[in-house]
Amino acid sequence: MKLLLDQNISFRVVKLIQHKYEVVRQVRELGLENAKDRAIWNYAKEHQFSIVTFDADFYELSNYYGHPPKIIWLRSGNIKTPEISELLINKFNIIKEFIEFQNDVACIELD
Repeated sequence: MKLLLDQNISFRVVKLIQHKYEVVRQVRELGLENAKDRAIWNYAKEHQFSIVTFDADFYELSNYYGHPPKIIWLRSGNIKTPEISELLINKFNIIKEFIEFQNDVACIELD
């Protein structure tokens, strides 16, 4: 599983969850900080990432363009880096099932 963290998620999350996920990157480390959502979407699609975001715009893009990429939409409100990391670790099995086996679903909401 490859996760791409949107710019609204701290780059510090990468180190906190990389032991659990195969590949984790944040847009800043890929030179996509402040990039338009469509550029991030295209990068994720081209490199087989699922996007992790707080942003409803990616949900809307998935409705318009379908998937890939798949969207993991964090709906937990304004939470801190350790809480984001804990959420992604605790929901690992749900995320894995979504990415690997739910081919007809473009977006999952987590809280």
